[in-house]
Amino acid sequence: MVNDLAELDRSFTALAHPIRRAIVERLAEGPATVGEATRGANVSKPAISRHLRVLEDAGVIVRTVEGRTHRLRLEPGPLEEATDWMARQRRLWDGKFDAVERYLQARRDPREER
Repeated sequence: MVNDLAELDRSFTALAHPIRRAIVERLAEGPATVGEATRGANVSKPAISRHLRVLEDAGVIVRTVEGRTHRLRLEPGPLEEATDWMARQRRLWDGKFDAVERYLQARRDPREER
């Protein structure tokens, strides 16, 4: 479980910055070169490299080098694990909120409904 949590933390860290989220959104359309995936980011090349490293370390993207061209593709596994975790949390909290609502309904004064 600890290893799973570390992987989950890396996935959320990877998505914590708007530039990285934009890269992931672009790669969701299909593989792209680094330039294509980061177009419009308006940050330095070293900053882009750091963002890409975070995404690679989290396993969210895979880089393939073809000569001087670096191609990126999305690796959905880590994001699917994060999505599954969020779905489990949503079910848990929905159940808790439903229980509170039932409790409050049971305690409601019938005179209030008039």
